[in-house]
Amino acid sequence: MTRTQDPDAGAHPAEQTAGPVVGLLLAAGGGRRLGGRPKALLVHRGRPLVEHAVGVLCAAGLARVHVVLGAGADAVRERADLDGCVLVDNPDWEQGMGSSLRAGLASLAGTGARAALVSLVDQPGIGPEAVARVLAALRDGTSLASAAYDGVRGHPVLLGSAHWTGVAAAATGDRGARGYLREHEREIALVECGDVARPHDIDTAADLGHLE
Repeated sequence: MTRTQDPDAGAHPAEQTAGPVVGLLLAAGGGRRLGGRPKALLVHRGRPLVEHAVGVLCAAGLARVHVVLGAGADAVRERADLDGCVLVDNPDWEQGMGSSLRAGLASLAGTGARAALVSLVDQPGIGPEAVARVLAALRDGTSLASAAYDGVRGHPVLLGSAHWTGVAAAATGDRGARGYLREHEREIALVECGDVARPHDIDTAADLGHLE
């Protein structure tokens, strides 16, 4: 599916000055430590978690959102309202987050996007305030920025288009962009978000208490 609204309508200030930013939501995880429950379908505030995560990106000002699906993809399409999003299938989701990041970045080809704002579906404590702060760090296609929590790098992460090829090449297993970002650490603008967000992951049954 593709968005029906004008991608420039209500654009975030960073988009207006430096070209479009696409939200890239990684939502393919199978929830192995949650008994095989796809993370995208966990319920948060009465709706699938993936739907909540898309809403956060849109509320932060992103007019374009690509969602990478894997585990339970058919069920996610059926149960979650993802109207207006570009849905990207990752048949290799079991290989880890790296495969989803590669699939998501590949889906941006031809969009004219200057940067991707990468977020994870299993972090419901990160809201639009944190996303907007990281978006504001965009300067051009060479930008690298990341939310930080008490000085520790976390998500979301802003990847300028100049970095996409390198990130995709380094994204293997569950490492995602970590290896690439470690190599380019001096280039990353850290954006403190610890006062407006909680970066916990939903990985185990004990973590389900973070859902509302």
